[in-house]
Amino acid sequence: QVQLVESGGGLVQAGGSLRLSCAASISIFNAMGWYRQTPGKQREPVASIRSYGPTNYVDSVKGRFTISRDSAKNTLYLQMNSLKPEDTAVYYCYLQLSGIDYWGQGTQVTVSS
Repeated sequence: QVQLVESGGGLVQAGGSLRLSCAASISIFNAMGWYRQTPGKQREPVASIRSYGPTNYVDSVKGRFTISRDSAKNTLYLQMNSLKPEDTAVYYCYLQLSGIDYWGQGTQVTVSS
């Protein structure tokens, strides 16, 4: 059973920073990343990283968010800088392995104006 445990969400003022963490119970993966969801909207991809290195970001967070992974800790991070109220959402970590997606429980990020 693959488990993903997220942490790091919270309340921050616009312009501030947060770092989300996602600890995985396994060390192998094809891709890992973050999605976010606001009430009444579909979950949208935010950032991803492939096992061989390449990263990808949604246009709205480019230059502000950075995805990274500590392989020794099996932990994925999302450094979020220059946060905006529109970044407010529940952020979900995912891990993709052999065609199966595994999800974390989500962590709330709230950015006040």
